[in-house]
Amino acid sequence: MASITVRNLSDETEHALRVRAAMNGRSAEAELRAILEDAVRPEHQITEGRIRLGSLLAAIGREAGGVTLDIDRDRTPAEPIDLG
Repeated sequence: MASITVRNLSDETEHALRVRAAMNGRSAEAELRAILEDAVRPEHQITEGRIRLGSLLAAIGREAGGVTLDIDRDRTPAEPIDLG
């Protein structure tokens, strides 16, 4: 997989990217990947005739202004099942 380095990005642009990423629940790197995908491959939501449901739902959520879920995740380790 390719890597790209972006130089001379203004502080304001970097900050805006981080804010946008936080609003979408992603890292700045993941947000930048999504922006690039949408810009250069808008058809990436459809692969081999199939709609990529996660991508489609994420796009709908972004268009609707995003969704904020205030959920406390249970971080208790799961107990392994006994198959014996």
